[in-house]
Amino acid sequence: MGKIKGFMEYDRIKESVIEPAKRIKNYNEFTLAPKKNELQEQGARCMDCGVPFCHSGCPLGNLIPDFNDAVYSNEWQRALKILHSTNNFPEFTGRLCPAPCEEACVLGIVNPPVSIELIEKYIVERGFNEGWIKPEIPKLRTGKKVAIIGSGPAGLSAAQQLNRAGHSVTVFERENKIGGLLRYGIPDFKMEKNVIDRRLEILKSEGIKFKCNVDVGKTILAKEVEKQFDAVILATGATIKREMPIPGSELEGVIQAMDFLPHNNKAVDGQHIRDEKFSAKDLNVVVIGGGDTGSDCIGTSNRHGAKSVTNFEIMPKPAEGRTEEHPWPYWPFKLKTSSSHEEGSHREWSILTKEFVGDEKGCVKALKTVEVQWEKIPGQRPKLVEKEGSEKMWPCDMALLALGFTGPEKNLPEQFGLTLDERGNIKGEKDYQTNKKSIFTAGDCRRGQSLIVWAISEGREVAHQVDNYLMGKSNLPQKNKTGDLVEHL
Repeated sequence: MGKIKGFMEYDRIKESVIEPAKRIKNYNEFTLAPKKNELQEQGARCMDCGVPFCHSGCPLGNLIPDFNDAVYSNEWQRALKILHSTNNFPEFTGRLCPAPCEEACVLGIVNPPVSIELIEKYIVERGFNEGWIKPEIPKLRTGKKVAIIGSGPAGLSAAQQLNRAGHSVTVFERENKIGGLLRYGIPDFKMEKNVIDRRLEILKSEGIKFKCNVDVGKTILAKEVEKQFDAVILATGATIKREMPIPGSELEGVIQAMDFLPHNNKAVDGQHIRDEKFSAKDLNVVVIGGGDTGSDCIGTSNRHGAKSVTNFEIMPKPAEGRTEEHPWPYWPFKLKTSSSHEEGSHREWSILTKEFVGDEKGCVKALKTVEVQWEKIPGQRPKLVEKEGSEKMWPCDMALLALGFTGPEKNLPEQFGLTLDERGNIKGEKDYQTNKKSIFTAGDCRRGQSLIVWAISEGREVAHQVDNYLMGKSNLPQKNKTGDLVEHL
C-alpha cells in the first residue's frame, strides 16, 4: 500500500448529509461529496493486511485494496479501471449496497473499517464527471442473438457483458422504462433516476437494444422469443409480494409497499399525479417490516407529510454491535438505523400484527397487535410465542406492508417449460442453465430476494455461461469463488 500506516493516522469519515428537516422537503439525493484529499486519506486507511477479507465479503469480488491504493496515489482513472473490471455499475452499489465488504474489513476488527463504499461511489462519479466512462463497442459481432427478460441489475449487467463478447443483445422490459426495481422500487432520495439514465445511454451506444412495454408471455409468447434468439436469460426478479392474511387485510388503506413505492416514483418522475389513496399526508402511518423496503416507506411517508410514522418488526431488537453468533468476518445482524429512521419514526420490535380494524366506510383506522418472544428449541427453529396480556391498539390510517417477496411470478417459467426449485425459484440446473439448454436464469428469480450487488454478480456470471454455451469457450471474466462469507444475504 502507498501509506503503510495510514490507518493509524486517519479516522474514518462518513458521507455528510443535508439535515432531515431540509431534505424531507424534496426527493433529491441528500449526500454531500467529500473533498478529494479526504477521499485520498480514506484510501490510505486500507491496510497491507496480507489476506484482504474484503474480497470474500464482496459478492462481486471487487479488487478493493487495489482501487483504494490508486485513490490514495491520486490515480483516479486507474482506480476506475480496476473498479469496472469487476463491477459494471458501481454508481448503483456505491449508493445502495449494505457494504458487506466493510464488515469483512480486517481493520474493522479493532477500528472502524475502511470507507469502501464511499470511495467506490466517488471513483465512478469522478469517472462520469471527467468523461472517462465511454461506450465500449465490440469490434466484431458473432452473429448470435441473446434475449434478456428483465432490466434490473442482473439483466443489465448480463446484457453489457454479452454485448462486449460480440453478441447481439435485446433486453425486454414490461414496464415503460428500463431499470426494474432500481427505477420503480428505490426512492429518488436514495438514487435519483438520472443515475440510471446516464448509464443507459452508455449501454445503448454500445449496441444493446431495449424494448419497453413488452411483457414476455403476454405481449409476445415465450415460444416466439425462444424461436427468434439463440439464447434467453430470465432475469425477472422475485416479484410476488408476501401477503398478510389476517382479519381486515382487505380494508382501504392497507397497501403493499411495492404498490406504494412504484406509484410514488412515477409521480416524482412526472408520469402521473399521485393518487390520493397512496398519499400519506396528515395520516398515522404504520410500516410493517423492518428491512430496507420498510425504511424506504418511512422516508417516502415523511416526504408526503405524514402525521406520524411507526415501524413494526416481528424480530427482537438487534444488538448494537457484533455478537458471538456472528463473529468477524461474517455478516453481523446488528441494529441498523437508516437515514429514513433519522428523519422521523417510532420503532417497535418483537411485535405481531393480529388484525386491521376498520371504520364504517371500510377504511383502516387501527391495528391490533401483541408482543412476541422467540423461544429457542435445541435442534429446531426458534418458536414464536405470544405474550399474554400484551394486546394493544394503534391508531392507523395507512398500513404499508414491507414484508418482502416469496419468489418469481410463475407464468413465464411455465410458458418456457422450466423447472422450479423447492422454494419456487427458477432452477438453474448447472451454471445458471435451466432444464432447457438455451435458456438461462439469474438474479432474484434464481436465488430468491437478495441484494443489488448479488444481482450484478449473477448477471456477470450468467453472461460467462451463455457465452460459453454459444461459442464453446468464453473470454468474459468469471468471479473467483470467494463470496461464501455473504452467501446468506
